[in-house]
Amino acid sequence: MGKPASFSTKDRILGAAEELFAQYGFAGTSLRQVTSHADVNIAAVNYHFGSKDNLVNEVFRRRMDEMSAARLSQLEQARTAHPGELRPLLAAFVEPALAMAQDRQSGGAFVRVIARAYAEKNDNLRKFLSDHYGHVLREFGKAIGACVPGLSKEELYWRLDFLAGSLTYAMADFGLIKRPHNISEAAHRSKAAQELIHFAEAGFRASARAPDSTSLT
Repeated sequence: MGKPASFSTKDRILGAAEELFAQYGFAGTSLRQVTSHADVNIAAVNYHFGSKDNLVNEVFRRRMDEMSAARLSQLEQARTAHPGELRPLLAAFVEPALAMAQDRQSGGAFVRVIARAYAEKNDNLRKFLSDHYGHVLREFGKAIGACVPGLSKEELYWRLDFLAGSLTYAMADFGLIKRPHNISEAAHRSKAAQELIHFAEAGFRASARAPDSTSLT
């Protein structure tokens, strides 16, 4: 019976940390707040995570592992079922992320945590995400690049970066397009996914910039 209790304690700490990080940010949340919210003592946090930085990392791992696995699985299916087609690859990148964001019980707070990560520029977290999930972006970059061979690697990754930023914005549901009252959240998210995929496909298929087009003026 001790092992399930241990996992329950760890999950409570992660859930409390995620909620507090979403509300107050990483710098603005103390371990004492986390322990109070999770109803555990500081020794439990030290035992399971060792440090606040590790706790931040594990909050991301809990969501990112599942989302990354879903993305890579859908990517492989797209490569097999639709070889050479760009749209299914983009769907494999977009849809699992929006599905997680739609799950308010497990994903809502995490979307706000992602926004905090963009705002606070946590170097330790940035390295953790690069080390553990950079391969996912590289796999998508390789697959998408094969569909748009006219783009240089630099242009490809600029566009992939813009897609990731747009996706984060869509996950936060903070845009101009609000869900109509007569449309379910699932239908609204599906519409958002299709619009983003359509937009991204046009972006990736746009002509490469001329070598001397470096000025914005």
